[in-house]
Amino acid sequence: MQKGVVRKRPPSKPSSYGMQLQEKQSMKREYGLDERQFKSLVKGILGARKKGEASQLLLQNLETRLDSIVFRIGMAETRAQAKQLVSHGHVAVNGKPVDIPSYHLQLGDVVGVRASSAKKPFFVNLKVAFQKYQPLPWIELEKDKLEAKLVKLPTREEIKPSVEIPLIFEFYSR
Repeated sequence: MQKGVVRKRPPSKPSSYGMQLQEKQSMKREYGLDERQFKSLVKGILGARKKGEASQLLLQNLETRLDSIVFRIGMAETRAQAKQLVSHGHVAVNGKPVDIPSYHLQLGDVVGVRASSAKKPFFVNLKVAFQKYQPLPWIELEKDKLEAKLVKLPTREEIKPSVEIPLIFEFYSR
């Protein structure tokens, strides 16, 4: 072998731990959560073992967060922007201002723009964008009022996750 020549190894397949880590990181990034929040959510579902499938419960918990609903109704272009709109106090739930992005909505909750924020140019332009937006099956959208109502909990098939959720549970059950 020549001096200074480095042999390249063929790329190896990731280990099971590597795949689990990759799926966890991907879902955390998609929903904009930090490790502490995500771990707490997953451990709570694993520990509680409520009725229903664990992956279904995880997705429902993530999708019923206030920042996710704001993103899903088209009020924000990204989840980060949705989180910012909520944090800055532009969003109201059932007529009351809420500035906590992780706030969990219940069935029947109405999410809308605060009256004081509705006059801002961002929200005035949003009315035009809302007219073209087609809401998801679990959200009822009132386009004129800039409001949305959570009418049912989403199913796994409706959400179509981009990750393998069982791998995430395997990661945290170590």
